[in-house]
Amino acid sequence: MHNPIQVNNDTWWIGVNDFETDLFESLWPLPQGVAYNSYLITGTSATAAIDTVKGPYFDEYFRKLTQALNGRDLNYLVVNHMEPDHAGLIAQLKNLWPNLKFIANQKTIPLLKGYHGVTENILTVKDGDALDLGGHVLKFATVPMLHWPESMVTFDETTGVLFSNDSFGGFGAHEGGIFDDEKNQSRWEDEMLRYYAAIVAKYSNVVQAALKKLSGLKIKNIFPSHGTLFRKDVSTVINLYDKWSKQEGEKGAVVVYGTMYGNTRMMAEAVCSGLAKAKIKDVRLYDASRVDMSIILRDIWKFKGLAILSCTYNTLLFPQIESLCSKLLNRMPKNKILGIAGSYSWSKGALTALQDFATKIKLQKVEPEVEVYTTPTAEDLSKCVEMGVNIGEAL
Repeated sequence: MHNPIQVNNDTWWIGVNDFETDLFESLWPLPQGVAYNSYLITGTSATAAIDTVKGPYFDEYFRKLTQALNGRDLNYLVVNHMEPDHAGLIAQLKNLWPNLKFIANQKTIPLLKGYHGVTENILTVKDGDALDLGGHVLKFATVPMLHWPESMVTFDETTGVLFSNDSFGGFGAHEGGIFDDEKNQSRWEDEMLRYYAAIVAKYSNVVQAALKKLSGLKIKNIFPSHGTLFRKDVSTVINLYDKWSKQEGEKGAVVVYGTMYGNTRMMAEAVCSGLAKAKIKDVRLYDASRVDMSIILRDIWKFKGLAILSCTYNTLLFPQIESLCSKLLNRMPKNKILGIAGSYSWSKGALTALQDFATKIKLQKVEPEVEVYTTPTAEDLSKCVEMGVNIGEAL
């Protein structure tokens, strides 16, 4: 993808693939890389870029931008979001085109100054404001806290393209085609849900508000800032976002455990046996020390059942389970069925901490709560099986 790609009338993809960054936000692994999607609209009277890309990719971005401009100046830069993977090249574009005008909402202005020293040539827009490029009329809508306070989307009334910012975005670089009809849905959907669970899930109520706000638009294409571009059937991806933000989990369960010597793993496997007895076919068993947190969060968001088991570590939760519980409390999932269990040797602690977590997370909890001393007995494992059965029946 060394050249710009025309993605609609007078509309070009000028983004880049990143296969070199190992951790998105220095947190989330990128086994399939990540795409930074930027766009250019060439109206008859003016040109406008929609966001830029991450700083290290200036050369590739600039080459695609100038090729798509085809000798014209860049007149406007629409700043949908100020996070540096979207806005990394603002200062460079300002130096190249001193008269460049920045389209931004009020909450973007201090960030423009703070990150890039931009204080002039800013056109401040609010919900419903429009910009006519000649043959393309852009309308702007703020979506605050999706997922920064200044987040905004841009809609081209002429083509029906929604430039959706981080909404509808996903991990994964473009492999061959950039559109949904050029890929298998399973390839992009898992990485889109992993992105949602890691980045957006905390703001699911805001997603619902944004979907209602944008529902009156005649959207034909959805072009996000990361991941796949949607042109075949935008209702599919809108329905996914609606389901994820309503937290309508599927019939299945995630069983996640933290263990040092395998005893808590035995308990977790017994819970899975109980789920199987209850005829639950979608079961995911994860060792929190060996499976990345973003995958665990993705599947917790996907399924309705959840069992968390932890050994006691220095009188507290096992560190990876403690981290998971912290992330879940930050996101506050709903509509889940929860089971908990702990193990200990010289000091109790894990089950008490999980009980405190269960109180705070406010999910429907099943019995029995299981606490095991050292190695689980047959009776202990039977209780874990019972927990799994009860989770399955509650689903």
